[in-house]
Amino acid sequence: MKDDRLYDRIKGGLYGVAVGDALGGTTEFMTPTEIRVKYGYLKEIIGGGVWQLEPGEVTDDTMMTLGVAEGILENPAAPMEPIGRKFMEWYETKPKDIGNIIRHVFEYYKEDWFEAALRTDRDLGRSGGNGSLMRCLPAALAYSNLSEIERVTRMQSDMTHYDERCSEACVIYNRIADRLLRGEEIRSAVRTEVSGTEYEGYIREKPDCEPSGYVVHTFRWVLYLLLHAADFSEVVQQAANLGGDSDTIGAIAGGLAGIYSGYQAIPSAYSKAILIKDRLDDVSLRLYRLRVGE
Repeated sequence: MKDDRLYDRIKGGLYGVAVGDALGGTTEFMTPTEIRVKYGYLKEIIGGGVWQLEPGEVTDDTMMTLGVAEGILENPAAPMEPIGRKFMEWYETKPKDIGNIIRHVFEYYKEDWFEAALRTDRDLGRSGGNGSLMRCLPAALAYSNLSEIERVTRMQSDMTHYDERCSEACVIYNRIADRLLRGEEIRSAVRTEVSGTEYEGYIREKPDCEPSGYVVHTFRWVLYLLLHAADFSEVVQQAANLGGDSDTIGAIAGGLAGIYSGYQAIPSAYSKAILIKDRLDDVSLRLYRLRVGE
């Protein structure tokens, strides 16, 4: 018998990523002042921005999330090879938006993802970007066992990001997601999972850092939005109006807000605007079936 509520949450999570991405893509790299001058307070998915997006077009955040999801679905027990293959197939399409760390890893990759990630970290002198956090949600959606969620979450992060802060943020994020999938209230889930971590002392007040692509700064903004916004729409709208790395912050926050609200509670003006609805619908159903063991 189908668990309609669980399916609604899983679908809400994937659509939440896409909506936050598409809405925030318009304002990426802008300042809040520039956004106010040009858009007032952005609430609608209109495209444009630095990448000249079509209305409803998504960026690397959603496309790499789908790569992780489809890789897991191809081989749930050992998903690294299919995830990597999905990444490279996407990279070969010459996407508009791809992060610098991930681009370097793709260029260095031969047969070993971890070696490519290490080489990138050494060459750039850093690898603490938010590119693995933005795509990690499918690990929580696909598996019902927490240890399996954590194993695949860390693995997909380590494929491109050598910095431990990245895999740590991904694990915290997906532990929150798992709680939400099981029906826990969002503020309770966030506070429980950040307890005892470096983020615990930062969730009460508005972040004093830029909404940048550094994973710690990104995650601080995500946690703040989830704890203080009233509903799904407010989460993704506030993310978009931050500017900076707004598409990624919107995608990451939108994923958890989408699980909590469920797909049916996401405004149809948002969900119907997304251009890759058919792919999201297909992957949502397949993830649900994998999680419940159908």
